[in-house]
Amino acid sequence: MLNLDTHILIHALADKITPSERRILSKSPWGISAIVLWEIEKLNSLKRIELDLSDFDVKQVLQKITIFPITLDVCINTRKLDFKSDPADEIIAATSLTHNIKLLTRDKKILGSKIVPLARG
Repeated sequence: MLNLDTHILIHALADKITPSERRILSKSPWGISAIVLWEIEKLNSLKRIELDLSDFDVKQVLQKITIFPITLDVCINTRKLDFKSDPADEIIAATSLTHNIKLLTRDKKILGSKIVPLARG
């Protein structure tokens, strides 16, 4: 299982990923933190992306992805993070920490973490 951050999921759905990301994504089932859905909706409402969660095809893809809830343990594990970022990124990283699953991200702050399990090509 992989945990995808918001931008990786957006790029994967638009088929705009790097060859290294494609290799990583092809080897494992995908998961996302529930906050990724909120971020996508927010970015769409701000007209920063065109990805629409109510689109039939998008819904079909999302039904195949594990969605991790924002649990008490995830929230508590944000305390353990060795970086500071926006709350959504911290929840995404804490989700990987809580479930011990690798996170695929391009975010430089998260990539600098020594404790978040990261998927690397």
